Amino acid sequence: MTDALCKTPLYDLAIAQKARMTPFSGWEMPVQFGGITQEHQAVRQSVGMFDISHMGKFRLRGDDLLAQLQRLVPTDLSGLQPGAAQYTVLLNPQGGIVDDFIIYAQEPGRVDLIVNAATTEKDKAWLLEHLSGVDLEDLSGDRALLAVQGPAAVATLQKFVPEDLSQVPKFGHLEGTVLGSPGFLARTGYTGEDGFEVMVEPETGRDLWRSLLDAGAVPCGLGARDTLRLEAAMALYGQDIDDTTTPLEAGLGWLVHLDKVPDFIGREVLLQQKQTGVSRRLVGLQLTGRNIARHDYPLLHSGEPIGKVTSGTLSPTLGYPIALAYALVDLARIGQILEVEIRGKSYPATVVKRPFYKR
Repeated sequence: MTDALCKTPLYDLAIAQKARMTPFSGWEMPVQFGGITQEHQAVRQSVGMFDISHMGKFRLRGDDLLAQLQRLVPTDLSGLQPGAAQYTVLLNPQGGIVDDFIIYAQEPGRVDLIVNAATTEKDKAWLLEHLSGVDLEDLSGDRALLAVQGPAAVATLQKFVPEDLSQVPKFGHLEGTVLGSPGFLARTGYTGEDGFEVMVEPETGRDLWRSLLDAGAVPCGLGARDTLRLEAAMALYGQDIDDTTTPLEAGLGWLVHLDKVPDFIGREVLLQQKQTGVSRRLVGLQLTGRNIARHDYPLLHSGEPIGKVTSGTLSPTLGYPIALAYALVDLARIGQILEVEIRGKSYPATVVKRPFYKR
């Protein structure tokens, strides 16, 4: 069965470093190298690097691109200038999230999109169905994509890039030079730390991985990526958000600009939710001891089910268990004591402010 899995351009390097591999969204990916906690702390304290080449990469060309994309997302794109990026969500007619992704505005008539690996084909079909006169180039299998994250990420990556990375604002990006070859560098990430995501040709990606390793960057796998993003309360598609959850339910209301975007798929549902309120909401939970709430564990109040856990871990930075869960809105207040059912027993869980960690 493993033979059917896709392999990234950096696969052989991960194997050479004795990474523990796991199937993920159709790819064989490193889940850890030296250990999840060690990798997690490297990103929080210094610099870590991730192979994220499995993610979907689309290049769109055409007239009125942003105007066409505007009809598919609830976020106002009118001010998105070349060199800037916007995190947003594709919505279905029920207001559910088809995917969360980042739009990178390039020169007029071109945008790049980075989408989730598990939804690459679904997203491509959705875009082709709803965009007209647009050329969609799927670069997913043709580019290496690395994330370099942590307090020392920019200084470490700078050694291999002639352009001044310190001048790139958060969520800014540029087409520059990486180890003498063309590369796309974006000051975005999924860890709660500063850093860049770098898209290059496969051979350059392999050279960059080796160079970063020599410069002291710690190779990190999906395990650390998950604990890092959960501390930063960043949603994982397919667990915390999906096509049955709306952005207003998922705590992504800041992406919904009903007053500025008069027409987009799912708008009527979100307008109704805005007016009447949602019935459930994604909340942050703090537990005690080593009682880790896992995906799909029941969330209770006075012994009665009121929701489900979507993600949970023992936070390496904070030293206690944290989780995300959907709760009935009346019980989603900060300080509310709920319970999580773990292997047949109930354990207290306090609703806390998100994110759990902020640099």
